[in-house]
Amino acid sequence: MNQQEELDALAILIHDLRKHKKLTLAQLAQKIERSVGFLSQVERGLSRPTVADLTAISHALDVPTTYFYSLPKPKAVDWVTRPNERRTVYYANGITDILVSPSMNGAFSMLDSLLAPGANSGEQAMSDRAEQAGFVLEGELTLWVEGEADSVTLGQGDSFHLASFAHCRYANLTDLPARVLWVYN
Repeated sequence: MNQQEELDALAILIHDLRKHKKLTLAQLAQKIERSVGFLSQVERGLSRPTVADLTAISHALDVPTTYFYSLPKPKAVDWVTRPNERRTVYYANGITDILVSPSMNGAFSMLDSLLAPGANSGEQAMSDRAEQAGFVLEGELTLWVEGEADSVTLGQGDSFHLASFAHCRYANLTDLPARVLWVYN
C-alpha cells in the first residue's frame, strides 16, 4: 500500500470504530479535545493525526493504540513478517510507524518508528495503557516523561522502558533522521 492507501485504511478504522461505539463526531472530538473539523478530516483520510491524537482517539474509543495497525496483509508464514507485508501508519509531524510484529496476538508488539528531522509526537504528553520500551537504532530521540525534571536525549544503542500509563512525548530534535524499535506490551 502507498501512503494514501494506508491513510485511507486508518480513516476507515477510526470511523467504523467510532460508529460501533455509537459516538458522534462531536462527542469524540470533545473527548480528544480537538475540533469536529479536524476529526472529520482524519476520518476522511484528508489529515494525518499526530501520535498524541491517535493515542487520545484510542483511549476515547477504549482500544489499545496498536488496534490501528490491525489491518492484516497476507503473509507466507504466519509467525514471520517481511517488509512488503507490514502495516504502516503515517502520522503528522514527520513520524512513520511500521508494525514489524507478525501479529498482534502475542504478549507484545514491535514498531519500527521513523522520525524525520524535527519530527515530534505532538505538543501534549500522552499516555498509553501499554508498557513501552524502545531501542534507538539510528539518530537521536528526546523523551519528556512526566515527573522528570529534564528531558532525556538517547542516541544510537540507547534504550528506555516506560511503565503503563506513563505520560510522555518525544521528538527528533536533530537535522538527521532517527529510527527507534518500539516495543509495546
